Amino acid sequence: MNKDRDFVNTYSIVGFDPETKELGVAVASKFLSVGSIVPWAKAGVGAVATQSWANPLYGKEGLELMAEGKSAEEVLKILTENDEQKLFRQVGIVDANGNSATFSGSECYDWAGGLAGENFACQGNILAGREVVEAMAATFQATEGDLATRLLKALESGENAGGDRRGKQSAALLVVKENGGYGGVTDRYLDLRVDDHKEPVKELERIFALHQLYFKKSEPGDILLVEGELKNKLSAALQKLDFLKSVQPSDDEVLEALKDFHLIENFDERVQEKGKVDRKVVEYIEFLVSDGEKGQ
Repeated sequence: MNKDRDFVNTYSIVGFDPETKELGVAVASKFLSVGSIVPWAKAGVGAVATQSWANPLYGKEGLELMAEGKSAEEVLKILTENDEQKLFRQVGIVDANGNSATFSGSECYDWAGGLAGENFACQGNILAGREVVEAMAATFQATEGDLATRLLKALESGENAGGDRRGKQSAALLVVKENGGYGGVTDRYLDLRVDDHKEPVKELERIFALHQLYFKKSEPGDILLVEGELKNKLSAALQKLDFLKSVQPSDDEVLEALKDFHLIENFDERVQEKGKVDRKVVEYIEFLVSDGEKGQ
């Protein structure tokens, strides 16, 4: 068997947020579409990163075992005990109680190893050195914010510390929480992938920022009344963006054009009751207008 071909050489972090109950995985690698193999997670259960000579069953069976009530350490023991190829495997696990475990088989390519702590585990193989996982662990523990932000910052720190010593190609971020998916009907809050890119971690951060813009729920303090100067500003902007045809539109025409903008630009999650608008949508409209004027 050609082990060189089958190794998913990468660095990853699995994490849990005890306040929001979010679980997730962030991963980067010199490997095509690493997000299709390494990250596994289920709300209320746990998260798994399976890599090196990756065994996807570690993800599937690991989540099933945690759903039965087994801890991260218990799951790791079961998975590796029953695996004839465990010396080639690498895996990180965190359960819904914040227990964590990491494993690197002795046949993983140097440098290979991991660190586990409360609410997280990070691991990697064919890395620049131990400093990669140390940087990831330190950043995750020191960073404030939601789980996705902390996972991404940790991944960025790993890259800055040397990352995968073969280079860069793909990255992914998976975060789950109860009813966190689109429309509130699944747990898949974030499932972002960069399959082939010169700077995959930076691209993943850019896509994450877009996800927050499009899909994050509006903050109460960001809801504005469409009246006065704001209404006039929106009217002029929507005319420039070709959402309004009338030179002197009525209030209803402005609001209807604003509704069309939300739907066409996929701001479904930020649609407000008639006569109101999210500040983030206004800022995006202003960005589109200014960007268009720069290109003229």
